[in-house]
Amino acid sequence: MPSNCLSGIRIVVVEDHASLRAELRRFLLREGAAVTACGSASEGADKVRREQPELVLTDLNLPDEDGFQLMTNIRKFDAESGRNTRAVAMSALGDFVADELAIAAGFDSYLHKPFMPKQLLIAIRLALELKTEGG
Repeated sequence: MPSNCLSGIRIVVVEDHASLRAELRRFLLREGAAVTACGSASEGADKVRREQPELVLTDLNLPDEDGFQLMTNIRKFDAESGRNTRAVAMSALGDFVADELAIAAGFDSYLHKPFMPKQLLIAIRLALELKTEGG
């Protein structure tokens, strides 16, 4: 049963694996989010500029540029526009180094794939709470 805990939240999902991208999109829609999904960092950067979402959920390993470069592009856009887009990184790299690198690069949270839906919601809620606290 969906909780609609993300009602009205705009999210851009950047994931190159089509099946996972579709699954994430369906899940987030059921939770009430407005979701746009794409398969590359360049598409993701374009969608962030056009749609100005509250949150970006991105894989770190993408075909054109990695998620770290996408995060750099998002932070540049944020600086230009006065925004503070929240971001959650996802990766199958399950070590603490990847987690630390993601946080150092400006991500608000890091999820190791595979993850449970509840873990995703917790990561998103945490990132959005950081935004409301002015972080």
